Parts: sequence; C-alpha cells; structure tokens
Amino acid sequence: MDIKNKRIMVTGGSGFLGKFLVQRLKKEGCDQLFIPRSAQYDLRRQDAVEQVFRDSKPEIVIHLAAVVGGIGANRERPGEFFYDNLMMSTQLMETARLHNVEKFVGISTICSYPKFAPIPFREEDIWNGYPEETNAPYGLAKKMMLVQGQAYREQYNFNAIHLIPVNLYGPEDNFDPGSSHVIPALIKKCFDAIENGERELIVWGDGSPTREFLHVTEAAEAIVLATKLYDKPDPVNIGSSFEIGIRELVEVITQETGFNGKIVWDVTKPNGQPRRKLDVSRAEKEFGFRSEMDFRSGVREVIDWYRAERGLIQA
Repeated sequence: MDIKNKRIMVTGGSGFLGKFLVQRLKKEGCDQLFIPRSAQYDLRRQDAVEQVFRDSKPEIVIHLAAVVGGIGANRERPGEFFYDNLMMSTQLMETARLHNVEKFVGISTICSYPKFAPIPFREEDIWNGYPEETNAPYGLAKKMMLVQGQAYREQYNFNAIHLIPVNLYGPEDNFDPGSSHVIPALIKKCFDAIENGERELIVWGDGSPTREFLHVTEAAEAIVLATKLYDKPDPVNIGSSFEIGIRELVEVITQETGFNGKIVWDVTKPNGQPRRKLDVSRAEKEFGFRSEMDFRSGVREVIDWYRAERGLIQA
C-alpha cells in the first residue's frame, strides 16, 4: 500500500508512541494526518467515534489510543482499563468498517499473552492460557481487537491487522510514578534518591522476572512498515528479541544515573509476569522489521533526556 497520499487517522497520536509514529509518517511523506485529541473526542463514546470519522474521513486508521500503566495502576483500576480499552477499539473498528476504511492497524500489547507462555512467545501461543493476573483485564481488552479483526476479515473482507509490541521505552516517556512503566519509574526513583541524599532504593518484587524492551522509534518504524506491507489476519510480534532480568535492568539504570546506594527488594509487591521475550521472526519475514538499537545506549539516551528535563547537571 502506498500510504503517502492516504488520509490517515492516528488515535493516541499525541501520546508517547504516537508522537514518534506521527514523525515517522511525516518522514514517509504522509501529509494528511488527523490526530484526534481526547478533550475533543472521547473515543469511548459512540457519538464521538462517529463524529471523528465524519471530521477526518480516514482511509487508514492506526489505533494506538489506550489507557495504560504499570503494575500498580493495573491493580488499582482493572475495570477502567478493561472497559475503556475495549470500548475504544470495538467502536473504532466497527465505525471504520461502516465508513469503508481501507486498512485498520490495531496496536495491542504483550500483556495479552498467557502468563506462562513458552519462551520466546510465539504468535500461535497467544490463546494457550490466561494472562498474568495484574494486567489481564487490559491485555484481554486489547486482544479482542484480534478477534474482531479476524471476524470482520472473514465476514466483511475488512483489512484489519494486529501488531503486538513489547514494552516500549525512549525519550518523552511517561515518568508519572502513578502510571509509569518500569524503565521511567526506575530512572525517576534514582534521580529522586540522588537529589534527596537517600542511600536506599526500594524496588517492587524480587528482581527475578525478565522483560524485553523496544525503543519507541523502532516501534514507530515497525508500524509504518506493517501499514505499508502487511495484510494478513495473523497477529505479529514487534520486539527487539533482547531479554533482560529486572535485577540486571536495575544495575544498568543505577550505573547510568549515578545512584550507588543499596537496592531493597520489596517482596510484598507483585513481580508481574515471570518472563517476557518475543519470537520476532514473523515481523522480519513479513515486512522486514528488525531491531538494531543497543539497549544500554537506548537507556542512556532516555536518562540524558530526563536529566535535561529536570535541569540536572551530570555528575
């Protein structure tokens, strides 16, 4: 698909991933982009969804908008995470179908995988078990996009694709301690401790889980490639294929931020999913995406950005 001259609506286009995706689409030559803002269009409401389609008349919809957060936020607001994410995606795809949208690109989450899926997670295993409990409502709500897209393809010949990215990181991430993910949360904790002269850093869990991370610019690249080149019903993992333990991650971030105090593991808090690592071979085979970013260099970039944002002088 030549996307340069298409009218493209990017929900969540002003969010973390969205901003980088919009930049990447502009670099591709796409100049008919519509970025609905939540203040104007509450995409949980059908009337707002219908209005956004009337206003934007999209030929392609890339659905990034989501209510997201770390383990703490998922535990506190499971109903909200389920309802908001389910209603947005379900109504958007149905309205896209009714408006004869040429392609719907649904962005899901690694949280939709079963808690004990074999490592590495292969797309074929996505239904072989229940997701990790702390973020299951969110993961299941997003996974319904896969079911809906496949059903719509079968009945209506609707071109919906489903991408499953790992945890993203990068500059301009969310550093709010109430809703941030592990990398920005740890970076902020380290700088807070340094500023306050604290000698201990409390980290949730026991450090045993592993995670895979993908730089936000690479996620944007993968989405653009898939939008142009992928038109099949099967879901596709988007990741780096680099697995790191939480203990090692904490070491990397403390070293790069300059925090040299004691790490205290709060084992009364949940670990989350035991391991996360994707099989990313399908993305490379189908549309040529492969991560090239060195993880430590990527983390250093985020730390440098955050240090500058806080007006801190590098030690």
